[in-house]
Amino acid sequence: MCGVVGLFDLNGLADFDEALIHAMNETQFHRGPDAGGIHREAGVAFGHRRLAIIDLSNGAQPLFNEDHSVVVTYNGEIYNFESLSEELKALGHTFRTHCDTEVIVHAWEEWGEACVERFRGMFVFAIWDRNQQTLFIARDRLGIKPLFYSLLDDGTLAFGSELKSLKALPNLPRKLDPRAVEDYFTFGYIPEPKTIFQRVYKLRPGHTLTLKVGDTSLPLQKEYWDIPFKPVPFASEQEMYTQLNGWLREIVDIRMVAEVPLGAFLSGGVDSSAVVATMASLQSEPVNTCAIGFDVAQFDETEYADRIAKQYSTNHFKEEVASDTFHLVDTLADLYDEPYADSSAIPTYKVCELAKKRVTVALSGDGGDENFAGYRRYRWHMNEEQLRSRLPLSLRKPLFGALGKWYPKNMSTVWIDCCEDPQTP
Repeated sequence: MCGVVGLFDLNGLADFDEALIHAMNETQFHRGPDAGGIHREAGVAFGHRRLAIIDLSNGAQPLFNEDHSVVVTYNGEIYNFESLSEELKALGHTFRTHCDTEVIVHAWEEWGEACVERFRGMFVFAIWDRNQQTLFIARDRLGIKPLFYSLLDDGTLAFGSELKSLKALPNLPRKLDPRAVEDYFTFGYIPEPKTIFQRVYKLRPGHTLTLKVGDTSLPLQKEYWDIPFKPVPFASEQEMYTQLNGWLREIVDIRMVAEVPLGAFLSGGVDSSAVVATMASLQSEPVNTCAIGFDVAQFDETEYADRIAKQYSTNHFKEEVASDTFHLVDTLADLYDEPYADSSAIPTYKVCELAKKRVTVALSGDGGDENFAGYRRYRWHMNEEQLRSRLPLSLRKPLFGALGKWYPKNMSTVWIDCCEDPQTP
């Protein structure tokens, strides 16, 4: 994990205070304790905090092309950087490092905004091209890496990996957005592009921002990718298994490229167990695994993590979280910067804390139960859908409306029914 910050003057004239960009950068020290760097020139200032994973002795950022006309600050990992590097070398580009950061610089020179379509990975980066007088910002397809930004009253675009980096600016708008508060109480978090503040935004997953000197306003976010929700035809269950297993091995394998100690979170659930099992099949030495338990037996699932750890002979480490660990609430509020209501936030923090004692990089599974219908609610949903499909809309609305009041978790189905009625606003 690294951290990026930046300031960009739409007029291209500002001489940004080094102390200011340094203050923004240092708010994210925890994201990159290994190194920090700053670049300033007329109209632009970049900062970077580095957690070194690949090419430990090189790759300091911000990083430049050969003639220093293009500079990048970047957080993430480009998994296909080696093949892209060879392709770019064949096109005449010269590399000074063996890190994925330099691939971004030369890919921008070669393919412009379309470079993001070539990257396979998780990333947020900002590029300043002096010759084109252009600032280009991009976020990965699924939004694994965060990016916040705001256009200030003086015509400065400010951006950073965390909201706290923007709060270091004395002229940042700090008026709360009531719509974001509503979203928080609806979803338990504030979805993109909103933040808790008006006029401060998140860059959406799979989107980019392009600004040129002389622009008078903030451009719209531009989408370059979205999830294709299309049925995938398979001839048989065996074919699905073979394809899924191949994908899983491939995606785990490319994420194990690191020059630092590597491990995995292990809860014993579908997702983390699959990741650990795959890691064990791809390396000869034992996998480092970390698990968190609870002092309340009905919520403690370390039994399942222990089974997986034993089955794959991992170096397994676990700790217990007390049910009264309320002192972490303030810590988490500082880390998240805005309201966030995930019930797993405390155990996630604790398992990260445990992992940091053993490894620098940890793979984690997330979404396995959602993708493979591992929760009981999916069975209930299918049964409900079968019932709903047999009833006319005139009966569905009052029936499911009453059920929604009795069992609020079903309010989503009531909303769907309301939206199906063209007379309902």
